[in-house]
Amino acid sequence: MNISVSQEQGKVPVTIIKLNGQLDGQNYQELIDKAKEVYKGGARDFLLDLGDLTYISSAGLVALHSVALLAHGEALPDPEAGWTAIRSVGSAGKGGVQPHVKLLNPRPEIKSVLDMVGFGAAFEIHSDLESAVRSF
Repeated sequence: MNISVSQEQGKVPVTIIKLNGQLDGQNYQELIDKAKEVYKGGARDFLLDLGDLTYISSAGLVALHSVALLAHGEALPDPEAGWTAIRSVGSAGKGGVQPHVKLLNPRPEIKSVLDMVGFGAAFEIHSDLESAVRSF
């Protein structure tokens, strides 16, 4: 998986994290680490561009959930906790729609996985960059 980061200006600065390839158990920590890095640099609003993401596993879902927790200022699940970290994803939709993390252009196969675990209700999903950036 490749990760690139860029900035756009909405009402607030928006950090765009673009994912290309597969997000799975081999690389999900890379997304978490990149989000931590830009968060430490001052980023607070994230747009995850999933347009070139071709596969997402349960570990990838944990990574998306971790980015949302980070942006919300909450503790991240311990990736070594295995099922505990995965179960924490189930609470993602209980807090309502994430105000600081939004998703852009997930492919239909990725969108169906997001919907299956309740992320379709937990994250705003946009189909174009301009409206996504304006939504922050």
